[in-house]
Amino acid sequence: MQKIIPAKLAKGDEIRVIAPARGIKIIGQDSREIAAKRFAELGLKVSFSKHMTDDNWDMTGSSPIEDRVADIHEAFADKNVKAIFTIIGGANSNQLLPYLDYDLIKANPKIFCGFSDITALLNGIYAMTGLETYSGPHYSSFGMKLGFDYTLENMRKMLMLDGVNEVEPSAEWSDDMWFIDQEKREFVKNEGYWNIHNGSAEGVIVGGNLGTFDLLLGTKYRPAFVKDTILFVEDTEGSNLVEFERNLQALLYQPDFENVKALVIGRFQKGSQISREQLEFILNNKRELKNLPILANVDFGHSTPLLTIPVGGTASLKNGKLTLKA
Repeated sequence: MQKIIPAKLAKGDEIRVIAPARGIKIIGQDSREIAAKRFAELGLKVSFSKHMTDDNWDMTGSSPIEDRVADIHEAFADKNVKAIFTIIGGANSNQLLPYLDYDLIKANPKIFCGFSDITALLNGIYAMTGLETYSGPHYSSFGMKLGFDYTLENMRKMLMLDGVNEVEPSAEWSDDMWFIDQEKREFVKNEGYWNIHNGSAEGVIVGGNLGTFDLLLGTKYRPAFVKDTILFVEDTEGSNLVEFERNLQALLYQPDFENVKALVIGRFQKGSQISREQLEFILNNKRELKNLPILANVDFGHSTPLLTIPVGGTASLKNGKLTLKA
């Protein structure tokens, strides 16, 4: 499969906001105004997909499949649109994979960015087309008034500058419900990365939200673990130590897991109640991981701030130092 790297964003470019899972009604007006200002400051024009309003929700809390697919196709086909951002995550983006026109997407490569449930689309599109996608902030993330600087800086490096990021840990992080009270935030000093297994590796990035990525197992939408793969995983607060372990084990059973050369794990939310000691116990008792470099507590997942990680890009891990290349 030939990899396709989409063009970087420049001032004056248009981005399209789509809703592959949940729509915009969940996003407060104050957050929408902050997001609009942020994109304007970047010099980017914002347009919205036709079916992102939630006006035609079905019993699953999403617009019908055909509406969501149509919005994706329209965004890729529109020559004025240079990047596609998802509004927010949800639970059923994987429904869309059989209905996407991958020839259309391949013929119109552009930035596709989101995280969480969007992991299914990021990896499915990459597997089917070779188009590098980006696990990064949603449109809704741009509506965060405080604590967004790290996310914005790292997104710009990947999507607007040269696509090379010698990553440093954030100074602080938050797992609060920021959208309830934008002025009252709870930040925690970042203790830095957990260098679980020291070592060096370089390879192609796949992964994202672990539970969502596992939905792709046994399908053509799961990217192959090619020679020298770097696997990135994170999970939600609904995933405790036992749940994380069993979801991870599902990946270790894959016949091509032998091609994975390093594991990078995102920060766990407080609700997961997973300590470094517990994580090390799980990881050190898996023979498949015995000789793999493992870096954890990295700034991606369901806390903030967030890195922008290129799915299909390259990661270099050297004794606890992480570099990303789009």
